[in-house]
Amino acid sequence: MKRKVLDIFTFLVFLFFDFVDVVLCVTYQLLDQFLEAKPFPCYCGNKEEMKELSETLVGRENVFREMGFLRFAGKLLEFGKKKEKGGVINGGLGNRWSDCGCDSCVSWIKESNQRLHVVVTEFPQDEPRRETSENVIFLHGFLSSSSFWTQIVFKHLSEPLKQQMYRLIAVDLLGFGKSPKPNESLYTLKDHVEMIEKSVIFPYELSSFHLVAHSMGCTIALALAAKYPMLVKSVTLVAPAYFSDAKDGTRSSMVLNKVARKTLWPPLAFGKSIMSWYEHLGRFSCFIICKNHTTWERIFMLFTKRREVSFIVKDLTKHTHHSAWHNMHNVICGGSKFMDDYVEILVNAKVKVRVIHGDQDSTTPLQGSTNLKIKFPRVELNIVQNADHSSVILHRKRDFAKTLQHIWAASTYD
Repeated sequence: MKRKVLDIFTFLVFLFFDFVDVVLCVTYQLLDQFLEAKPFPCYCGNKEEMKELSETLVGRENVFREMGFLRFAGKLLEFGKKKEKGGVINGGLGNRWSDCGCDSCVSWIKESNQRLHVVVTEFPQDEPRRETSENVIFLHGFLSSSSFWTQIVFKHLSEPLKQQMYRLIAVDLLGFGKSPKPNESLYTLKDHVEMIEKSVIFPYELSSFHLVAHSMGCTIALALAAKYPMLVKSVTLVAPAYFSDAKDGTRSSMVLNKVARKTLWPPLAFGKSIMSWYEHLGRFSCFIICKNHTTWERIFMLFTKRREVSFIVKDLTKHTHHSAWHNMHNVICGGSKFMDDYVEILVNAKVKVRVIHGDQDSTTPLQGSTNLKIKFPRVELNIVQNADHSSVILHRKRDFAKTLQHIWAASTYD
């Protein structure tokens, strides 16, 4: 009985959110027409699926949108289009009026050569550079940055890596951290791979490399590795979002329901469902939180009595709504339908693929990695007991570093 009451209450809450999202859709279209030189259309009225885009962008159901509520606002919007636009931004390079404009958030716009922010660390640091180095590219997960690796993992790798020269390359993925967040980008897997090529593989002239990725970064790592199977020595995937129990035509929608199902509890899952299902409510949330992140950081320090805010907390707001929205749908959801093809390419090329997954992971359940192992027996699966999506690394930094060293060494001497 309690379960039924909760289900009804949840349905009513999200029905209300359906209505609010439609109202915000009209509101934002009017504001964008007056405040932006080149407004960007939303996906509410666009039902046409494009090849590289996830069907979840246009396939999210909304009761009021399906009833035609947006058509009633058509004349008002047409009237707005006839007005002269003042335009506070030009084209797709600058941030939108609803995004943060502080120096740290827009510093990438000032760069003439738009490349990803990359942090490079070489071990051992007290020895001259050798040509026979091992290159390792680290890719972070959703709402994170290169700091996830540099602050947590790199310091525990310094001691084990004295036998061989290593160059560790941590990347801020497109749309996150200090990397570019262009509004004209749709943040597809192709976009991510091309930016990593432009920012890492080509300028550093990598002839071989290892890949280490967490969460969303795993999908991008597989796409990159599948393009360069002859250069990749090993691929380590930590908590990948792999779902194989759906047909290709519905897999993206199934992934959205799995990783961001509509629920009121716990709070983190509730926030994830709002940000993933509601384009305009998500933008409103980013307007309140991300645009004013410096104020929230000061409030956080005041209540916690800390002198600084953890990089993990800061990274949660280092994105625009446009970048986070498209990464969720085009990488996490849409990218899932390509993962089998990528893994098959790597297995056929005899690239070592290792998956590390916590048995308590509720964000990307262990069952997905288990299914991956069943489908591709040559993939190695390491199940970490009593670990969830983050603690699989955060609570076992030294062990994780040792595991990486073992994987790299085994791949090097094979």
